[in-house]
Formats: sequence, C-alpha cells, structure tokens
Amino acid sequence: MRVPGFARLYAGLLLGRMGGSMTFVALVLFVLERYHSAGLASVTAFAAAAPGVVVSPLAGAMLDRYGRARLVVLDYIVAAAALAAIAGLSALHALPPPLLIGIVTISGLTSPLSWAGARSLFPILAPRHLWERANGLDSSGHVIATLLASPLAGTLVGLFGGEWALAASGGVYVAAAAVMLRLPDRRHQAAQVGSVLRNAWLGLMYTLRNPTLRGLALTLSSFNIGNGLLLIAVPVLVLGRLHSGPATVGFLWGAMGGAGLASALVTGRMSSLGKERGLIVVAILIGTLATAMLPFANSLAVVAVAVAILGLATGPFDIGLFTLRQRRTDPAWFGRAFAVSMSLNSVGSPIGSGLAGPLIAFSLNAALWTAVAVGLVSALFALLLIPSGDEGVAAVTNGREVRSS
Repeated sequence: MRVPGFARLYAGLLLGRMGGSMTFVALVLFVLERYHSAGLASVTAFAAAAPGVVVSPLAGAMLDRYGRARLVVLDYIVAAAALAAIAGLSALHALPPPLLIGIVTISGLTSPLSWAGARSLFPILAPRHLWERANGLDSSGHVIATLLASPLAGTLVGLFGGEWALAASGGVYVAAAAVMLRLPDRRHQAAQVGSVLRNAWLGLMYTLRNPTLRGLALTLSSFNIGNGLLLIAVPVLVLGRLHSGPATVGFLWGAMGGAGLASALVTGRMSSLGKERGLIVVAILIGTLATAMLPFANSLAVVAVAVAILGLATGPFDIGLFTLRQRRTDPAWFGRAFAVSMSLNSVGSPIGSGLAGPLIAFSLNAALWTAVAVGLVSALFALLLIPSGDEGVAAVTNGREVRSS
C-alpha cells in the first residue's frame, strides 16, 4: 500500500468490483422477480458478458496506446448510465425484454476496459518482488466486494425491489470512477505501429502464440462454463427448490466471498514461483467437489457449505492464475495480452449462462451436474496444456519476436 498510486488503484478497483458484484446479484434477481423467467435471466447474463469478449482485442490495443486509468473510468461511467437507464425505465413500466437486453449488451461492450485495464496496472505499479502480495490483494478485493456487495444487493432487492438495487449499483460505479480519475498511469511504451485495429490483431496473435496464455484460455474458458451455469442455477435452487428469498442469495454469495478473502490473503503471502499450475489444478478440483454437493442440497445449510468451499478455492486459484500470466507476458503487451487473455478465459461464463436456461427448464440437477463435468475437464486441460516453467520463459522471448515483427 506504500507503493505510489497502489492504494488509490486498489480503492478504485474495490469500488468497481463492488458495483459489479451488486449488479451480478441484482440483475439476475431483478429479471427473475420482474419477468419470472430463468431463460430471460440466462440471456441477460449472456448479453452482459459476450460483447466484452468480442471487442477485447480492440480494448487491449486502446489500453496500451491511450493509457489505462482514463479508460477504466470511462467503463465505470457507461456501466452507471446503463444501470440508471434500466432502473428508470423499469420504474416507468417501459422496459420490454428486448430493450433490457439491448442496454445490457451496449454496456458490455466497454467492460474489458475496466477489468483488463485495472488488472494490467497491478504489475506495472507494484514491483516484481511484491507481485504475489499484490495479487493476493487483487483476489481479496474481488472477494471483499462479493462479501459486502452481494448481501447488500440481495437485501435491497428483497426490501425495495430490483430497480433500487440496480440504481444503488450504479452509484457505486460513480464512486469508483471518482477515485480512479487521478490515478498515476506509468505506461510501458509498446511498439505500436499503425492503427489501433492492427495492434488489436497483433495483441490477439501474441496471446494465441504464447503457450501459457493459450493453455490458460482453454482451461479457464471451460471452467467458466460451470461458473456461468451456477450464476443462474444457484438462485433458482435457493428461490425455487428451497423456497427462500433474494436476500438469502446475496448472503450465500457473501459467504463465498468471506471464505475467498481468507484463502487469498494466506496464499498471497507464499511464493508461488513454479507452483502456479498446481495451485490452479487443486483449486479447480476443490471447486468441482463443492459443486457436486449442490444436486443433493435439501437445505440452505448444504448450499452454504458448498458455496463456502467454492470461496476457499478462489484464493489459490486467482493467485496462481494472475502471477503466472504476469510472469509469462512481456510488460509491453500487458494491456493487449491481458484484455485478450481475460476475455478468452471468461468466454465460458456467457456460454454457461446461455445454456443454463434450457438445462434448468429440463432439470435443475442436469445444469448442476453439467457444471461438475466441465470442472473435471478444465482440470485435465490445466495439466495437459499449461506449460512448465522452462517453456513459459521461452514464451516471453517468443512474444518479443512477435512484437518486433
């Protein structure tokens, strides 16, 4: 926190993630409450995530060329405006499902600017010997946001309705933008010749030619199919099968955040050099075991235990992922490579959310067992496709060859 600019970055990122966590809970509950449709909830979640994946190479090129902090602020403002529009139009009874999907889709187009821009600032502001601790704080920021914001969003939906919860989420995004406005942004001068579109293409090629980033993309994209399924399936399980309320959903995600906070802070104090792949594999297997408990859940206590175990797996998983990506990426490509890598890693989430509606319509347990199956597949991908240390070091050298070309 004594590193110049790091405390402001962490505060802005924490607020931005709180806004995201509130939106994550409030939007799904809002759709389930207002439209009574798990299918529409899954389509909405897909629309929120998919556009960012498509435009991520362009977003990465913009981050490397124009600076990160100002573009992070831009995305926070767009997110706040979209949430205000949804809340206002819904209160006026002027929000048919196509308009809702349209607003969410437009907002999703700028999302890589914040989640890739802020994360690529971590290894730039923090010195290399503090990367594990910085990544521990990065992961803990996500789980703190989940711990605080998810119960708040669920409670707001339960007490005042989805519109107020969405409006409050937008207010948090405005606060995040205000904190990030004057953040120092020490940019690495990347060799960008030609247009932003050309450099977006080069960033995509750099990522696909980097064996570590390619292996992470295949591992994480498959793993996140399960996360996308759980995004819809857990609220349906709690609201439908267990007959509880929206606040309970928020508190369950909060419990996951609390468990993740503890594991992230403990793991972040340990050196992960050479252990990153093992951390990722073990965390995926633990999370898959927890997911396998959910089809048998006949009480909230069982769901709470499963969700807490999922949270415990978050810390080692995030630190292994973040540190490995930082070590195996040339700093001059942080913006472009991180944007493409993160979008490829997360591509499974909208796919999983899109599949959730049809699967839940057939059987809630079918959706949950599908999440278990893709977790096992992603663990196998991690073992087979993420290179060892020597291969990973070579990948950075190859990245410099791509840049010079």
